[in-house]
Amino acid sequence: MNRTFKYIFSGLIVLAIFGFAFKLFTDPVSILVMLATIALVGAAIYFIVTRLSGTSAGREQKRAFQKAAKRSKKRFQAKEANASSKRSKIKSLASARKKKDASHLTVIEGKKGRKKNRASF
Repeated sequence: MNRTFKYIFSGLIVLAIFGFAFKLFTDPVSILVMLATIALVGAAIYFIVTRLSGTSAGREQKRAFQKAAKRSKKRFQAKEANASSKRSKIKSLASARKKKDASHLTVIEGKKGRKKNRASF
């Protein structure tokens, strides 16, 4: 059943190509008029459908995305401004402070002088 549809569809395509070629050689102006008519009718249908649909989901999503992008951009610019001022404060504080020893940390002496036995790996 699948093969029969394949052959019928292929036959229709071949007949359409022959018909188009015959019409192109006998009356090329009618083909141009037909294509222009199809384009105009398609454009009119598209225009009517887009106007009658009102607010589509795509428009709402686009607006929501643009609004979120603006918020994100403002937030990012605010963070940049805060970060640059914090960096300058940190640099000035770091240069003013001296490094303190952490009294709660202890150094554990190990066997640093002994070389590792690489054969045991």
